[in-house]
Amino acid sequence: MSTDGLTDLWDRLFGAQPDPPPLLVLITGLVALAVVLTRLPWRIGRNAITIAHEGGHALAAVLTGRRLQGIRLHSDTSGLTLSAGRPTGPGMVFTLLAGYLAPSLIGLAGAWVLGGNRITLLLWVAVALLLAMLVMIRNVFGIISIVVTTAVVLGVSWMASPQVQAAFAYTGVWFLLLGGVRPVGELQTLRRRGQLPQSDADQLAWLTRVPGLFWVGLFGAINLIALLAGAALLTGPILNSANLPG
Repeated sequence: MSTDGLTDLWDRLFGAQPDPPPLLVLITGLVALAVVLTRLPWRIGRNAITIAHEGGHALAAVLTGRRLQGIRLHSDTSGLTLSAGRPTGPGMVFTLLAGYLAPSLIGLAGAWVLGGNRITLLLWVAVALLLAMLVMIRNVFGIISIVVTTAVVLGVSWMASPQVQAAFAYTGVWFLLLGGVRPVGELQTLRRRGQLPQSDADQLAWLTRVPGLFWVGLFGAINLIALLAGAALLTGPILNSANLPG
């Protein structure tokens, strides 16, 4: 690639895009909320939350020195991340803790990037993370899920207009922020019915001797804070422009 080509690529990746129309930010948020609250769209979109959830487990395992063995994504939107290492201790606690927090925290990081109008950068980082995760997928459905998701994000980042990129990126970030909250409520519902005895919260309870309900509450509190902070980052420019004189 020529020097001019590298310069163009660098500018495209790290350059700031124009501010999105305020209406786009609001509409994409409403679209994401509708997906989270509606049964069939949520059933489909939840796969993205599962990818982020299992990716959180995997990243935490690697960061704490555990040996990542593989990730499985299932058609019922459940998933499983396997790692080897001490079955107790801070590393295992951190690994279990990361799953339910990952979608919301990734959404918060995405909102921060969008706050700087680095829309293309956000999409390319998403592609890089998905490709890194693909290496560790150990079942066919999981491979298909990651490949399809990566292809969609890459296609939008490479071929779509700036307006389409912005709509896609804002919808995705809103969805992670909002969609990170719902699984916590679903988790507690299943726990109350006795249908999820080996949940992350219950494994944390066994490791720490702190009740599982505490961990569910912690998941919910952190994810709600991330939602509020992310929403402030996404809507801040709109509010600031509305307050400008004239």
